[in-house]
Amino acid sequence: MIFYLIEIQLNGLLAAVVLDTETKRKGVGVLVDQADEKELIIRAKDGEDEAFTILFQLHYPFVYQYVLKLTLNPDLTEDLVQETMLKAYVSLHQFQGNAKFSTWLISIASRLFIDHQRRKKRENRKTQAAGEEALRKMKWKSALHGHEWSEYLELFAALEPEFRMPILLRHYYGFTYPEVANMLKIKEGTVKSRVHHGLKKIRKEWGQ
Repeated sequence: MIFYLIEIQLNGLLAAVVLDTETKRKGVGVLVDQADEKELIIRAKDGEDEAFTILFQLHYPFVYQYVLKLTLNPDLTEDLVQETMLKAYVSLHQFQGNAKFSTWLISIASRLFIDHQRRKKRENRKTQAAGEEALRKMKWKSALHGHEWSEYLELFAALEPEFRMPILLRHYYGFTYPEVANMLKIKEGTVKSRVHHGLKKIRKEWGQ
């Protein structure tokens, strides 16, 4: 129940931010079925940049929406998504097709976000101030478009990223615990523990 309420808030928040960005137009009109996507991947692996461009346009909105929910920071989201696509382009030969291409992309995005958080801890004070400013802008945009920034969304935003990320992947995107563990390169038991403790923390704070 608690995450269902957060999900509604995230969808409203995302709609508010997308209205102020170009991302809503990226990928529009690019519709391919699974067979066509496999062909695009093969062509891209063979060095055809046009094929990768189509893949980029197709998956950009999905990756952007995931990272935005994770960071709650549009500027950081744009940087991480661009970095994700660049890394995917360089590492495309490593994609084996064992999972969906979109899953592979958000795995890359998740690990880049983890790396960013590690750098952020080292820099700390300066990046914390920037993050707080970005969060204020998100709240303002949400209110501007008539979407309430509720207490439970505030609690979700306050969660440490190591808890927020597996909760999003498991409960919002519906990945299994083994899939989340593989994406984040951590043990399945660690994923379950972080999801459990993250939601427990939200429930506890919400009930106070």
